[in-house]
Amino acid sequence: MTALMVLLGIASIILIVSILMQSSNSAGLSGSIGGGAEQLFGKKKSSGYEGILKKISVVAAVSFIILSLVIVTLQSRG
Repeated sequence: MTALMVLLGIASIILIVSILMQSSNSAGLSGSIGGGAEQLFGKKKSSGYEGILKKISVVAAVSFIILSLVIVTLQSRG
């Protein structure tokens, strides 16, 4: 149980750092609406440094969610 909590802490730190290191691509609400359409149709390609940070963020977020669910499930059983 302690090992899972340590892994959860590491995943959360990696998630926070990888999100903070990403550059902002939009300029407010209007940029997020227009930027979403560009990403949907593939006009923006993530390659290089930003692509690696995005993949790290996704892996860290998925591992954070899975580890959180496993820890809650184990604690509720015993």
